[in-house]
Amino acid sequence: MMLSIAKRHILSACVLLAIALLVTTGVQAGDKVAYRLKWLRNVSVVGALYAEDQQLFAKAGLDVEVKAGGPERDAIRELELGYADFGEASADQVLRARAKGAPVVVIAQLFQVNPLQWMYRPEELGIGKLADLRGKVIGVTFGGNDETIMNTLLAEAGLGSSDVKIFSVRYDYTPFYRRQVQLWPVYRNAQGPIIEAQLAKAGEKTAFFNPADFGVKFVANCVVTSSRTVAERPELVKRFLAALLAGWQQALDPQNEETATQTLQKYDPDTPRQILQEQLQITRGLVQPEAGPAIGTIDSKGWEQTEGIMRAQKQLAGAVDLKAVLRPIGGGAE
Repeated sequence: MMLSIAKRHILSACVLLAIALLVTTGVQAGDKVAYRLKWLRNVSVVGALYAEDQQLFAKAGLDVEVKAGGPERDAIRELELGYADFGEASADQVLRARAKGAPVVVIAQLFQVNPLQWMYRPEELGIGKLADLRGKVIGVTFGGNDETIMNTLLAEAGLGSSDVKIFSVRYDYTPFYRRQVQLWPVYRNAQGPIIEAQLAKAGEKTAFFNPADFGVKFVANCVVTSSRTVAERPELVKRFLAALLAGWQQALDPQNEETATQTLQKYDPDTPRQILQEQLQITRGLVQPEAGPAIGTIDSKGWEQTEGIMRAQKQLAGAVDLKAVLRPIGGGAE
């Protein structure tokens, strides 16, 4: 454990040193870069927001346009069209794209623990083992990666479709509030604290079912670019990634909590300050678990499991060469 902690600190120091050197030398100042986020500007992308607000990109000689994502925005597609230089995408998006021949590569992994989990009321049920899912009403987004993950969990438990009741969820949480659905998928760090607070006002307790606790790793958001950019502009890639990861490191540093909270409030003014701070705390544990690897480290074993899950569920026609996909810059896969 001590070695892991030391490794994390050394790598974190290397990131900051890289930024300092780049600022000092001032090489290639003003390079324009477009970075497409996976989702809206909220806590799930706080590192990029912090790097932008605190001028970390500018100090690295980069003019970065941080573009909000959303259901109509696909970072990988924009890489292919030349509308973005870097982007965020989940592992399933990357693997599907590679299977279709897209030259997208992963240069860093932002979340070590997938924030996608299921919320439930602990007084209604307990989940000590996967077999406890039998007979439950479980929400999934059909076509989403939560459906893929839940199907894997049920398969691991030896449960079939007749052993549970699957409920199609959308953005309306009413079926969960009305107890029509027992397990509801949420992003633990984003919607989780908000719904938890609302239920607490009604005197209800909540708990979260984390697939990783039962051995199912499904990699979440990563930083992607094209293989051409890595080959032709390696220094640009290094500078961008160093500044971005420094943003994540500083945003999640408890010493910078006030600055990070103010950054989030600019883009998410309707969420109470206390909730934003709770979101930050939870995000810290998902991005850099205690005694875990440095921020940005690619979990190669997690990728292998994710690729295997998708093939088992017929979401990939064949194996994807992960060595060609995972291209850690200045760090290295576990």
